[in-house]
Amino acid sequence: MIIGKRNHRFSDLQHIDFSRVFGWNMTGSLQGKSILVTAAAAGIGKAIAQEAANEGAKVTAADINTTELEKIACDDIKTIGLDVTDQSAINRVINTSEPFDCIANVAGYVHHGNLLNCDFESWKSSFAINVDSMFLILRVAVPKMIQNGGGSIVNISSVVSSIKGLPDRFAYGSSKAAILGLTKSVACDFLSQGIRCNAVCPGTVDSPSWRKRCEELGKSVGSYEQAREYFELRQPMKRLGTAEEVAGLSIYLLSERSAFITGQFFNIDGGIMV
Repeated sequence: MIIGKRNHRFSDLQHIDFSRVFGWNMTGSLQGKSILVTAAAAGIGKAIAQEAANEGAKVTAADINTTELEKIACDDIKTIGLDVTDQSAINRVINTSEPFDCIANVAGYVHHGNLLNCDFESWKSSFAINVDSMFLILRVAVPKMIQNGGGSIVNISSVVSSIKGLPDRFAYGSSKAAILGLTKSVACDFLSQGIRCNAVCPGTVDSPSWRKRCEELGKSVGSYEQAREYFELRQPMKRLGTAEEVAGLSIYLLSERSAFITGQFFNIDGGIMV
């Protein structure tokens, strides 16, 4: 693997309020809405949960990592432990809550490998966490959303899907492509009942889970810094995305500001698909 020279560091971008930078005056865009966010203990899920609360929503933040999850609990964010592959646990969360106006399906797993070094367990885990979790949640939540007059769903997919192939993302890309099909189907089937469903497709985003993967890759390429360099240089903008950037787009799609949008895929990929 050839590692080039990195031009800049952009880690400080996670501290920028992008709604102000780009003029997104969305204050209160989710006022009075109830939203469920999965994988909310860190990364994109955490950023969506916190931004939704800032926009006036009552947030139910769910994650299997309850220790980290509890750190974001506040008046507008209720935290709850949840394994998104457990249908009975999902049933309890959704059936003991008021109908959700919005759902952000964020839970995901990244397997590293191609067809020949992806065992069946890794394949099944990729689909169980990335795709089955959305099926299990939506099949319970959507009927209640319909009874409540409709709602908005955002599924976190990836530009690495049916949109783009990248090396050693066989199971991951396959499962993320399935999310796009799921999104289109839900949008089509329930459009007349007030349900909107869209997918957000990030490129590489700096997050705690990505840093762990970077550490693993660093063992084979020389160091964590070299591994990070590889990912940054793979992005045309020569930097990683931030969770806050993905959250900003997701909040827009969850809010009524995007009321005329459904069944669409939104790349937020640093120029990969330019």
